[in-house]
Amino acid sequence: MDRLTQPLRDEHASLRPQVDALREIADLAEQLPPTELAARLAAATAFLHGHLLVHAHVEEAALYPVVEWAIGGMGATATMARDHTEIARLARQVDDVRSVVGSGPVRPDELPRLRQVLYGLHAVIVLHFAKEEEIYLPLLDERLSPDAAARLFASMDEEAAKEAAA
Repeated sequence: MDRLTQPLRDEHASLRPQVDALREIADLAEQLPPTELAARLAAATAFLHGHLLVHAHVEEAALYPVVEWAIGGMGATATMARDHTEIARLARQVDDVRSVVGSGPVRPDELPRLRQVLYGLHAVIVLHFAKEEEIYLPLLDERLSPDAAARLFASMDEEAAKEAAA
């Protein structure tokens, strides 16, 4: 069976290593030298703001209206948009932790918060991707024509370009 939504699945696959890096930072936070921890947190922050939150915006602007059409109900994607809100909130907490850590060592009393934020962020993103891939994308594969899928991806590209220009 052709998957018209394969580009979205591929995009998720390309983001997964960086999503998994969030969990790895949490796993290794105590053992990493302070400069390496700071560098990994900086990379995580750049990924979250430069890629993942842009991806979320593009989904809300271009993908979710098409999903709502396919489901036949306005507001059907509200819970997924709420996931995006939670991801953005947790990303801000990573920013906060990063500003506290700077390039110095993480104090033992800061480790639980750092781990909680990174593990939480990882869990929300992984679950969010799974819901899209297991529920929304099969629905779109079934209901979209190839032309409609092409229009969807063109719209998503336009939204991504707007975000990049902003």
